[in-house]
Amino acid sequence: MSEDHCTIGDEPKPPYAECVLCRKPTEYPESYRGITLCPVCEWQEAQRTACSG
Repeated sequence: MSEDHCTIGDEPKPPYAECVLCRKPTEYPESYRGITLCPVCEWQEAQRTACSG
């Protein structure tokens, strides 16, 4: 098997949606509806919106 194909066992992984901020792949499938963020941008967004008090 070539390294070009991402697989889970013998099955191919689904295509992932792009992060709306940095355009990197997310953990969400392309069919996901709503805002998709990569793990890094998701963490940064959570830090920005967290209560400071």
